[in-house]
Amino acid sequence: MSPIVIDVVSDVVCPWCYVGKRRLEGALRAAGDVEVRWRPYQLDPTIPAEGRDRQAYMRAKFGDGPRVAETQARLKALGEEIGVAFDFPAIRRSPNTLDAHRLIRFAGEAGAADAMVERLFSDYFEHGRDIGDRAVLVEAARACGIDGEAVAARLASGEGSDEVRAEIEQARQVGVQGVPFFIFAQKYAVSGAQSEDVLAQAIARAREDAA
Repeated sequence: MSPIVIDVVSDVVCPWCYVGKRRLEGALRAAGDVEVRWRPYQLDPTIPAEGRDRQAYMRAKFGDGPRVAETQARLKALGEEIGVAFDFPAIRRSPNTLDAHRLIRFAGEAGAADAMVERLFSDYFEHGRDIGDRAVLVEAARACGIDGEAVAARLASGEGSDEVRAEIEQARQVGVQGVPFFIFAQKYAVSGAQSEDVLAQAIARAREDAA
């Protein structure tokens, strides 16, 4: 039987996508033969290529109320349960993630998309690295066993930009309005960082249909 394909639409600056990745990993432990494909999404494509100051950006987007601090406290506590050391104060820049998604696409050619997604999540949320900085992306590529000089040249050339934008537009056209968004066997969708049980049930349903 062919593997069950799971398309995960996410953005690497979305903390709930990091949570969703961990929960999917838990659901996959007893899932059998599965292929996970990482699909791009941009929570804010209007951020310039050089990024924006994180504090100013968050204040402009969410105001000065307690909402951000409360959400971050919730995520930090949740992260302790799933092995993610969220360090929100370390984040100084809100990046444009187009190049990061291009890098994930390049990594996929070498079968390293999952490792790259993990690296970028960790760089941003656990170490406060600017994943809109191409030097940081090249370092991430090398850490995942990919030729850094080749990645630097491909990023500079603009390669993959149109394809990533087209995938994001396609996601919007099929109704993706928030991430993470999981699509199982191109039939069943689960929106949000749902529990391992919910994700495991969706995998099982897709496998039953395939059988």
